[in-house]
Amino acid sequence: MTTPRDPMPAHALRVLTTDPGPWLSCDDCFRLADQFVERLLAGGRLGEPQMVALQAHLAGCPACLEETTSLLLLAAEDAGVNPTAALGRLET
Repeated sequence: MTTPRDPMPAHALRVLTTDPGPWLSCDDCFRLADQFVERLLAGGRLGEPQMVALQAHLAGCPACLEETTSLLLLAAEDAGVNPTAALGRLET
């Protein structure tokens, strides 16, 4: 018999159940990250297919999410912008 386990953390559940399409590789993600971060910081539109695909990739790839978050924080600091709103958009 198995012993009961703690419930799966929400982040782990989200990563495991995220729809993988439209698909981007990590290389694609790194190529688009600058443009994505600029749009996040400016409050711009993210509805283009590549941006939607990038958001899907970030939801399922902790490494790319960490890199993009770091880039966002650096870009916000460099521009003298508060990153709070952009971080909220990144995590949705």
